[in-house]
Amino acid sequence: MDLFPLLNSLRIAAIATVAVFFLGIGLADLVARAPRWLKGVLDVVLTLPLVLPPTVVGYLLLLVLGPKRPLGGWFLSTFDLRLVMTWYSAVFATVVVSFPLMYRTARGAFEGFDERLAQAGRTLGKSNAWVFWRVKLPACAPGIVAGAVLAFARALGEYGATSMVAGYIPNQTATISTTVYQLWRTGDDAGALSWVLVNLAISAVVLMAMNMFERRARARKAA
Repeated sequence: MDLFPLLNSLRIAAIATVAVFFLGIGLADLVARAPRWLKGVLDVVLTLPLVLPPTVVGYLLLLVLGPKRPLGGWFLSTFDLRLVMTWYSAVFATVVVSFPLMYRTARGAFEGFDERLAQAGRTLGKSNAWVFWRVKLPACAPGIVAGAVLAFARALGEYGATSMVAGYIPNQTATISTTVYQLWRTGDDAGALSWVLVNLAISAVVLMAMNMFERRARARKAA
């Protein structure tokens, strides 16, 4: 079995998870503190990729990142850098489709945070940044970790948007999901099933790790 699709999928999912982690908690904290009318508008915009078909997301990305489009054309002419049909093109797609999971989970955790803890930190002369990273984020850690795990699992299994912006090029852009489709399309059911089992195993391990973390967090909170 060629391990490139596995390694490439893990690389893409890891980079995308790091990106949506910081984007998600930053925007979730901003929206949680925003006025109600603005919160509704921002929430719709930031959650939209969750309900759009992945192929629609991929098409919209092509309108922006394609070599004949404004952003993609500028990168190609200025840096000789293609933003589509490369392995990192899949990072753009997975960031967009997995971001809402991180954002929604983090926002729920922040909205349930007891602001009296933050006020206590400020009365001791601590800055807002210190309160956020040392008080608010640790208190919301179970929700934050759950969002990151869900985002990683979503990024690992992404196919629709990834196939449109990165395609399937063996040893260049191939991921587990696109490899499964290509093997099935060529009649290699055994090969496709083997990659399906690999994906199932990784997803199961990730979800079990999340459940263990949540149980330990609840036990520490109860103690």
